[in-house]
Amino acid sequence: MTLATEVKKLTDSKPFYAVAGAGDYAVEKLRELPEQLFKLQSRRAELARELPERARTYADKAEGFAREFPEKARGYADQITLRATEVYEEFANRGRKVVSQASGEAALELEEVSEAAEPPVATPVTPVKKPRATKAAPKA
Repeated sequence: MTLATEVKKLTDSKPFYAVAGAGDYAVEKLRELPEQLFKLQSRRAELARELPERARTYADKAEGFAREFPEKARGYADQITLRATEVYEEFANRGRKVVSQASGEAALELEEVSEAAEPPVATPVTPVKKPRATKAAPKA
């Protein structure tokens, strides 16, 4: 198989686009990270004061969830399966957009490079016809 065939097969697969979409999403979230970190650092003292109360509240909720979990486990599994399928589709669609944008830009760059590499086309030169000089009569 040729390289072009392998690349075509790869770019026609949904997992390829899902991975590209997941990567694009990760980059987007990583770019937001410094701002979120700054916000959390500015709220550090407030969060430290609230922590004991929140911990008790979450512990009570966790105990309630633990009692109900066996009954709800099947519903959770169905919801997780459905959501995972939706996320996979979203990443695949996002990946298609990213890849088509990148390949479109690459195609334009390739076109520009190939145009720049082409030798200039020579224009045909039409010979200029000079009027024939007539021989002057010999001087007497």
